Amino acid sequence: MPLDLSLYLVTDAALCGDAGLEQTVEAAVKGGVTIVQLRDKHASDEQMVAQAKRLKALLAGTGVPLIINDRLSVALESQADGLHVGQSDAAVQAARSLLGEQAIIGLSINTLAQLQVAPVKLLDYVGIGPVFATVSKQDHAQPIGFGGLASLVKACLLPSVAIGGLKAEHTSAVQRAGANGLAVISAICGQPDPYQAARSFQVSRSD
Repeated sequence: MPLDLSLYLVTDAALCGDAGLEQTVEAAVKGGVTIVQLRDKHASDEQMVAQAKRLKALLAGTGVPLIINDRLSVALESQADGLHVGQSDAAVQAARSLLGEQAIIGLSINTLAQLQVAPVKLLDYVGIGPVFATVSKQDHAQPIGFGGLASLVKACLLPSVAIGGLKAEHTSAVQRAGANGLAVISAICGQPDPYQAARSFQVSRSD
């Protein structure tokens, strides 16, 4: 099945609030999310494995893959569909070697220099950004804007997803920049109705 990056949800348990992470993900997928990344900088590996297994069960039959952020051991133990790593995170080579050829491996890219040395043959996609500054990730790199996004997408040989402060109204600008989709956190996890929040991206895409 081709990788669909059009609406990439990165989870934030704290932002999900009373609704809860699983309920938020379930509603968002029904609303059009095409890929889910479990990200939790505060949970233990054991907690993340348990959460990943619950999400895998929830996503079964939807065709929506579950990606783990950063933690290779969690991806292995939970039998997630793949791993996303940053420039300072677990090596792409180790992820591919241990997770196998079928795993979906993604890498964060912020500059042309990073893109030029990326192990393209081992990757399935890259996350490009941040497009804008965002409170969801305090230690993010310098925002690149839509101009920077377009430049990196043009130089990229892989499918790409834009990330960083993006909302539904940015969908058309991301499409014009050439990216395959948008990755969002607070635009869905931080909303009172995750289903409608996800749907709003579908509407923007069809405009």
